[in-house]
Amino acid sequence: MTVKKICCIGAGYVGGPTMAVIAKQCPDIQVTVVDLNEARIAAWNDHDVNKIPVYEPGLSEVVSEARGRNLFFSTDVDQAINEADMIFISVNTPTKTYGAGKGQAADLKWIELCARQIARVSKSDKIVVEKSTLPVRTARTLKDILQHTGNGVKFQILSNPEFLAEGTAVEDLLKPDRVLIGGDQDEEGKKAIEALVNIYAQWVPRERILTTNVWSSELSKLTANAFLAQRVSSINALSELCEHTEADINEVARAIGTDSRIGPKFLKASVGFGGSCFQKDILNLVYIARSYGLTEVADYWEQVIIMNDHQKKRFANKIIKTLYNTVNGKKIAFLGWAFKKDTNDTRESAAIYVADHLLYEQAHVGVYDPKVPEQQVYTDLDYLATRSSDENSKLVQVYNDPYEACKDAHAVAILTEWDEFKHYDWQRIYDNMLKPAHIFDGRNILDKAKLENIGFKICPIGS
Repeated sequence: MTVKKICCIGAGYVGGPTMAVIAKQCPDIQVTVVDLNEARIAAWNDHDVNKIPVYEPGLSEVVSEARGRNLFFSTDVDQAINEADMIFISVNTPTKTYGAGKGQAADLKWIELCARQIARVSKSDKIVVEKSTLPVRTARTLKDILQHTGNGVKFQILSNPEFLAEGTAVEDLLKPDRVLIGGDQDEEGKKAIEALVNIYAQWVPRERILTTNVWSSELSKLTANAFLAQRVSSINALSELCEHTEADINEVARAIGTDSRIGPKFLKASVGFGGSCFQKDILNLVYIARSYGLTEVADYWEQVIIMNDHQKKRFANKIIKTLYNTVNGKKIAFLGWAFKKDTNDTRESAAIYVADHLLYEQAHVGVYDPKVPEQQVYTDLDYLATRSSDENSKLVQVYNDPYEACKDAHAVAILTEWDEFKHYDWQRIYDNMLKPAHIFDGRNILDKAKLENIGFKICPIGS
């Protein structure tokens, strides 16, 4: 099957960048990204590509090249579905906040609604591609809906999970470690797999395109994120031990990272991992294991989340303890709010939970992040619902200038590893802070010796 038109349902952090790169690399394929959120689509269509809703290095250039040529953003979902040969489902699958599986299972409401809309609208055979992160065997649900509520149309279901790292998404898409495609292993299923393989093969070497059955593909995505998060929690657990034994976590990480069986990646101690995937996917894995009665398996993976939560709370408590066991009325300057550098994504950011803990102790928090807008900071805190919106607004101030954020602060906390933080005029910051001036480096990015020479009291992670 030759694919001439692609529709992607969902214009968020996965759908937008992925489809932009496909459009760039496959100019003979028309790619239409659809979403019911009119403001989001308007932002993708903004004449100033620097205002697109997802910040990723290099993304605006990719969108600029393909948009209007063979890349389109629209709210006309039905038309795009009807015209497409291949449909990517890239909608949100948040953790359930209600009913069975609350707090762990993935909420598949939007996935099911997409399937029913595809079934209702489609008048020709389609290949439907799961791009959202889904529990294993979700493809069976999609197939049941499409086969029993369709218009005599034949559907093939593929799983094509994304393995993007926010901050390097464009590079990951252009030069992926691997592309994973899962589908049925019968004749028709293999034809559908090959159709998607042929799209990626226009820029990805064939040996990097892996094909499996659909169930292995679905589970591989959850497993990949679980393994990465496990490494982060493991090194963070050791960082606490280092602080009690005078070992240095950076030296420990370097020592074990040179072992070829372990490798150096994801061994950077920090205030904790965040983002839209790690916690959600591990909780989903825990729920699936429990649903099959695999208690020990579930408990094992749940401990990764428990350790991550502990690291965030431990960091906040260290600030309180160091500042003479009270932060009431004291200004703590947060440098960074995004969950990692080179993204404006704040979902599950460690900064949110550290701030919440300090605000509970009546601290005043000043926030500066180069890419996160002011309203997003307040939205993140209000979402926790631990205090009123008015109280959050009273205790938290968002700044457009890092030096103003740090002025008159008792302490500075590094919550995101933005490169620019390393190059600030720290003497200027020190001169305008209350003394003694503390820095809590939650990402271990600053030059400790240099800052101590200025006069700062430094509290890094793991030493």
